[in-house]
Amino acid sequence: MSASKKKKSNKKSKKNNVKKVVKTNTEEKKNINKENVNENTDKELKNKENINESTDKKLNNKKDIKETKDKENDISETENKKDEKKPQVEEVKKDIAVLDKKEENLENKKSKVYIFISIISIILVVLIFSTCFALININNKNFIKGVSVKDIEISGLSKDDAKNKINEAIKLELMAEINLKYGEEYQIQLKPEQIEFKYNIDEALDKAYQIGRDGNIVKNNYTLIFSNFFGNDVKANYTYNEELLNQFIDDINAKIPGVVVNPTYYIEESKLIVNKGTDGIQVNKQKLKEEILNSIISREVDKVKQEGYNETIEIPIDNVKAEKIDMSKIYSEIHTEPKDAYFETNPYKIYPDVEGVDLAISVEEAQNLVNSEEKDEYSFDLKITKAEKTVDDLGIEAFPYLISSFTTPYNAGNVNRTTNLRIAAQKINGKVLMPGEEFSYNKVVGKRTVEEGYKDAQIYADGGVVDGLAGGICQISSTLYNVVLLANLQVTERRNHTYTTSYVAAGKDATVVWGTTDFKFVNSRSYPIKIEASVGGGIVSFKIHGIKEEPEYEVRILPVTTQSIPYTTSYVQDPTLAPGQQIVSQSGHAGYKVTTYKELRLNGEVVSKEVISNDTYSPMRTIIRIGPQLPVTSTDIFGTTIPVQ
Repeated sequence: MSASKKKKSNKKSKKNNVKKVVKTNTEEKKNINKENVNENTDKELKNKENINESTDKKLNNKKDIKETKDKENDISETENKKDEKKPQVEEVKKDIAVLDKKEENLENKKSKVYIFISIISIILVVLIFSTCFALININNKNFIKGVSVKDIEISGLSKDDAKNKINEAIKLELMAEINLKYGEEYQIQLKPEQIEFKYNIDEALDKAYQIGRDGNIVKNNYTLIFSNFFGNDVKANYTYNEELLNQFIDDINAKIPGVVVNPTYYIEESKLIVNKGTDGIQVNKQKLKEEILNSIISREVDKVKQEGYNETIEIPIDNVKAEKIDMSKIYSEIHTEPKDAYFETNPYKIYPDVEGVDLAISVEEAQNLVNSEEKDEYSFDLKITKAEKTVDDLGIEAFPYLISSFTTPYNAGNVNRTTNLRIAAQKINGKVLMPGEEFSYNKVVGKRTVEEGYKDAQIYADGGVVDGLAGGICQISSTLYNVVLLANLQVTERRNHTYTTSYVAAGKDATVVWGTTDFKFVNSRSYPIKIEASVGGGIVSFKIHGIKEEPEYEVRILPVTTQSIPYTTSYVQDPTLAPGQQIVSQSGHAGYKVTTYKELRLNGEVVSKEVISNDTYSPMRTIIRIGPQLPVTSTDIFGTTIPVQ
């Protein structure tokens, strides 16, 4: 039998079963009605047979028993019929459930269709809106609404107007100084222009202009909508001269009070003098660099415009222990074998004389001596072997060309200061540098000591002018600095003074401090050079001789003052003076910010111009000593003089 026929047969049997159940229920109802009629008849018979009560009771009892049995039989039959009906009812319920589920599935399908239609409608509305929005903005040549660069609003502006607006704001931002300080002991200012800090505005504007224009129509329009409601800021990339920033931080590290001093050494005649280092502080260069840059890029033009705007960075420092004295390292730097000087003409080359230098004791013995005895200074004997022929013996033909010269004036009447100048100049005079060789002022001149003949003379210290050992030798380093610049040599280390000097213009000086601040340069020419130094007749003179090169540039050093810093006046009570008397013990002068340029010329034409330094000079305060104040008096109505309280 096929499946379809089986299904039809099952349906027919189910219908017959339902009909049987209905018929059975009808018969049961008829039986119940008959029983009710019999009960009524029995009651009537009972009333008629009241006379024969005893007989009737017996008959009735028999009849009741019979009726009871019949009822029990009927009940059992009904129960049996109910048991037969249960499976049929369950099947009907299942059929009803299946029908309900089909109806539910049909409803779910209808709901999904409605949802799908709704989504399609929303998409169509959005596409229509986007298209309309695109048509409205398609001819907009200005920046869209909500766009900004560096948080500077440029909505609706043309490229030129936006660039002008941003440049004006950036100019204000970069004019403000950063005040860097270390407690109350040290402070210095920095302008972003000193490190050539610049924002790439053109690049940022190009990115901002492409917002809403660099994708498909849907993406662009949603970008436009987002910018309208939530804004869209473009960050500007920046550049700066890392070398200038490093130099600025190195300058702070050299001048900050309490800086760590590592071991130093110098050769004095046939002695090697080694100085122990001193623990101290050191600028955390990387952290300070990050703080300076973050301070600049986080500026807001509205805040910079406010009166009294100030940015202060506390200079981050680390406590550092001085290095230990390493005699092996020192020995590797000082040890040489003697060599005679000579030169060649084709090609031209000079080979200077070299003195043989060696320790009188072994390196191990020298290190053991340092380790066994704690001292500030150690002295070791040297074995010096002179060369048989020196550069001076070669004659002037070895250095026939005067490359550069520079002079500074001094007061010949100040005997102590003049003595110091002569000692330092003599140490440098005749020094020959090979190409690529570096000159160190502190190594060549050595430590300034009484034993070397140095005298007390005026120096800058403690915010003023005081007497100090070897005062004046910074005039030698400053004069040398200028002759080096004019020879177009490469300067590798140089610091300006705290205050301006009288012998060179601001921006053209070079200070030196034994152990912490040096002046260094490299012979960056193709041939050896010889330094000539002299002090006499109120003039310090330096000359550099060598071989002429092609091209040989004319060098000009051009310092430009960018800011003047006013000085203050301090009054000091001096009981040794007469009441009301005043004496100026120190004359003040202004401080300055100076940018110095080096200009190279060839045949009268400028071929290059570069910044070589950005220097800050503190103002020198005026100090006035005053005598005790006279008491202020007045007279009463009787003419009696009385003190004013």
